[in-house]
Amino acid sequence: MKKIIYLFVFIIFFQVAYSSSSDYVMLKNSEVNVRYGPGFSYPIKFKYNKRFLPLKILDKKENFRKVIDFKKNSGWIHWSQLKEKNKSFILLKNQILFSKPTKYSKPIAKIYSGRLLLAKKCKLKWCKVKTDEYEGWITTDNLWGNFE
Repeated sequence: MKKIIYLFVFIIFFQVAYSSSSDYVMLKNSEVNVRYGPGFSYPIKFKYNKRFLPLKILDKKENFRKVIDFKKNSGWIHWSQLKEKNKSFILLKNQILFSKPTKYSKPIAKIYSGRLLLAKKCKLKWCKVKTDEYEGWITTDNLWGNFE
């Protein structure tokens, strides 16, 4: 009887400890198929062509994840095409990229909404980000994705 109780406690602990703390993932590859259902037998709905694009997980079924993007497009993707440890996000409103984490520092560039950013580190309400040729700090207001 004790073995059954220990097994039950272990299973509960395993599910809680290893459940994803973040609901966000990002694309591992630059071309990923999105399907109508959770299986390779379902037809392709559309393709993503943007590596590191952040997506929110809505549901899980075996090896497939139902995801949604910041434009509300949704579908099923095989888990092998997704990366769980991510710090990527999309800007929802235009922002200024600063040289330091303060609005009084030197502005570097204007970053437009819809832009994919990769977070290097975050503190308080600021994140140091990289996008193509620019690197600097932005506020964490109006972001879609995971930056924690």
